This record gives sequence, structure tokens and C-alpha cells, in this order.
Amino acid sequence: MEYKFGKNKNIFFLGVRDGIPIALGYFAVSFSLGIMATKSGLSPLQALVASFLNNASAGEYAGFSMIAISSSYIEIAVITLIANARYLLMSIALSQRIRKDTPLHHILIIAHLLTDEIFAVSIARPGDVNPYYTFGVILTASPAWAFGTFFGAVAGNILPIRLVSAFSVALYGMFIAIIIPAAKSDKVILSLVIVSFLLSYIFSFDFFRISEGIKTILLTVVISALGAIFFPLKNGDSNE
Repeated sequence: MEYKFGKNKNIFFLGVRDGIPIALGYFAVSFSLGIMATKSGLSPLQALVASFLNNASAGEYAGFSMIAISSSYIEIAVITLIANARYLLMSIALSQRIRKDTPLHHILIIAHLLTDEIFAVSIARPGDVNPYYTFGVILTASPAWAFGTFFGAVAGNILPIRLVSAFSVALYGMFIAIIIPAAKSDKVILSLVIVSFLLSYIFSFDFFRISEGIKTILLTVVISALGAIFFPLKNGDSNE
């Protein structure tokens, strides 16, 4: 199949459709992020650029927190790298599913704009991942994240903090909408979801004095390894 928009228009607009609920959740969550950016001394324009270049709530919260206490560039870079390191694992996983004839510049665009939700909906599709589907999701969701931060920086301080914080509930609803259908149709996925909940709860205790980013990486590696060891994909199995 040639990589021309005309030949992939339908799959692209399917991605746009699936990206709408993600965009709504992103806008709500990044709105509160914009408030934090303003309190850290950033202008609305700087907040907009930060969210466009760093599409990750944990990484941005960590970065803005470090900016607020006047940390060095190196410290900010390290904490952002740690908080966002899980995307290395997601990129590796997606690289095994994306169509082998995908042009390099398409891969680089997806790698830069990959987020938890975009990864989830892309890799949940059967068969090889068509990059035009992911482009559709990205085109809808990523601007909502950046402009949500911008408008939060502009108008967020006018609203009560509790009201803005309540917007983040939308993101949890979005995660539930992603995992529930897959868990209902596959007992292996259901088992791994339950294990992830249990391990996440255990790691939430103060005994584990490590960053949230490191916790996420460890849980991802452990749970993925358990799935691969105990529920390997047999020869002849297909996602199509």
C-alpha cells in the first residue's frame, strides 16, 4: 500500500474520531497544568510551547515544579527524563506493530507525539498499526493538550482550584474506557489489569521511596514480563 493520504483517508478519519474523547480529557487535565505553569513563572505562550514539546502530564508537572524552585537546567532535564522514560518502552512496543514499510519521517513524528492514550488506542487495533490512524488521533488530541495548558495559564487563576482539579476525573474515565472492553473480551488482559492494580497499590506505600516515573517503568517491565512468560503468543495466533 502506498503512503498517500487519499489511500488512507478513511483510516485517518477513524483516528480523528477516536481522538475526540482523548482530546476532551487532555484539555481538562492540561487546564490545571496551565495554572501550575503560571505559578512557576511561565507566560501563557511559554506554557503552550512546553506542552507542545512535552506531551506528558507527569513530565510537565515535574518540570514545572523544578522551575518553581529555580532548579538548574540539568536537574530539570534529568527529572523530566525519569518521569517520561516509560515512553521509550512504549515506542519499542509500537515499533513491533507498526507497518514495516512506514517511512522514517512518519515514525519520527509518532515517536515525538506518542502519549499513553495515543499508544493505547493505536496498539489496541488489530493487525499492523497504520500510521495514518495514529496521525488522526494525534491531530485531534495533541493540540487540545497544548491549548488546554495555554488557556489554563490565561484564565485558570480566576477559577477555584478545587473546580479545576475536578476536571482531571475525565482522564481516569478515559483510561477505564480503554481497558474495560479489552479486559472483557480477553481473560489474559483482565488478569494483567488486576495484577497491575495490585502492584500499583503496593508501590504507592511510602516504603518505596522512588519517583512516580521509576515506579511506572518498573511496573511496566514486571507486568509485561509476566504476560510474556506465562501467556506467550503462540505460533499461528493473529491480531487480525
